[in-house]
Amino acid sequence: MRVLLWHVHGGWTDAFVRGDHEYLLPTTPERDGWGLGRGGRDWPNAVEIAPERLADSGVDVVVLQRPQEIDEAERLLGRRPGRDVPAVFLEHNTPKGGAVPNELHPLADQRAIPVVHVTHMNALLWDSGSAPTTVIEHGIVDPGARYTGALPRLGAVINEPVRRGRVTGTDLLPRFAALAPVDVFGMGTELLGGAFGEERPDISGLGDVKPAAMHDALAARRLYLHPMRWTSLGLSLLEAMHLAMPVVVLGATEAFRAVPPEAGAVSSDVTELESAVRRLLDDPDEAARRGRVAREAALARYGLARFLADWDEVLGNAAAAHRGTRRALAGEGRRP
Repeated sequence: MRVLLWHVHGGWTDAFVRGDHEYLLPTTPERDGWGLGRGGRDWPNAVEIAPERLADSGVDVVVLQRPQEIDEAERLLGRRPGRDVPAVFLEHNTPKGGAVPNELHPLADQRAIPVVHVTHMNALLWDSGSAPTTVIEHGIVDPGARYTGALPRLGAVINEPVRRGRVTGTDLLPRFAALAPVDVFGMGTELLGGAFGEERPDISGLGDVKPAAMHDALAARRLYLHPMRWTSLGLSLLEAMHLAMPVVVLGATEAFRAVPPEAGAVSSDVTELESAVRRLLDDPDEAARRGRVAREAALARYGLARFLADWDEVLGNAAAAHRGTRRALAGEGRRP
């Protein structure tokens, strides 16, 4: 199939476009959120396409990721997603409003566009009403077991940690830095230096590093720290587990499902996590053993083959349901 989607979430898209379809990515000279294209990634099955060419491109299904994309896709295709062309809506995020757990999803109470959640916790927290929903858990392009743990430091990946603050557990970093230096990768981490009201040389913001280099750097740290309070399950955590890193994880949202305790530690008690950090810093052999458990668990639940097979089924079902609806309308003498 020819699948239209915008490049919104690089890590998730990196896995999705590894399937057997042709993936059309709108691309503009600005390379902004509405035209990033491949974003410099090596994705052989992903085709950069000018938005004005989409109407003649033969799109078979649309994967929507933002509510505004419904109108934008209709404008570009001349066809309404869910009515004139099959579509699914991929929800990456936890609810962000003040009404959790009663937050109504933007596509709630409609039947034309299925909502796909990336975690079971997200599906539980969002009120999707009568909209058809399913869960496709993340899939990871395996970076390989690179862990050495040679550096007695903690590694973390947090995008925009200053702006997002308590959401990403940025306020917890000083507690862990008191045990060992914390190296934080990700967009906006350069601002961490002024985030705590005093100089913190034990908390380093290393910037938005390319994935391969970041994986090597993370794998050299003794353990991976995941202090997220209220985000969807981070792909960086799953990547760290694939690297065979032991992980110390705040027990929030989907963490308990994703991380077995034997892979490091997962708890909502920060004191317990501090104890786990001390133990792993003091015992490199124990850290390596737990890292091997982390990799086995990640490969079993978040492997790429399962992820792509799940998406093939959802896209195929969306296309089949659309054909069935069109046949039923035609039989009734109504305009599809």
